[in-house]
Amino acid sequence: MPRTAIVTLTALATLAGAGCATHASEPGALDDAALQAYAARPFDKQALMGQTIELGRNHGLPVVAEFPCADVCPQYTVRIIHYRLPEGADCQSAGGVEETVAVPVAIAVMQKTFCVPRALAASGAYFTRQEGGR
Repeated sequence: MPRTAIVTLTALATLAGAGCATHASEPGALDDAALQAYAARPFDKQALMGQTIELGRNHGLPVVAEFPCADVCPQYTVRIIHYRLPEGADCQSAGGVEETVAVPVAIAVMQKTFCVPRALAASGAYFTRQEGGR
């Protein structure tokens, strides 16, 4: 089975288990509790590194989970859950919170600001750097 098919099947199973949308053409509603449940789950660094997964819509806004990795992969893969806002949209006006995190790039990290759901902002659950390969 090709790697992309395995990534897709793994991601769909994980998202479905957290109550998230599983088809990009059918972005389902994602309430705060389902979003928090997804953020609390571990993820497979190897399967998801370099991927961006559409999770659904939270408070009417599209939510994605990005899994950037650089240099030492998959060990340094992180998960960042954030809103995907239209160009020029203001995060606070949209109901999100701007948070800056260190994103792996090449052999370093780069500070990047994301618009994250309020339900994840206070706890920091929008950003996950878990130990181990999975």
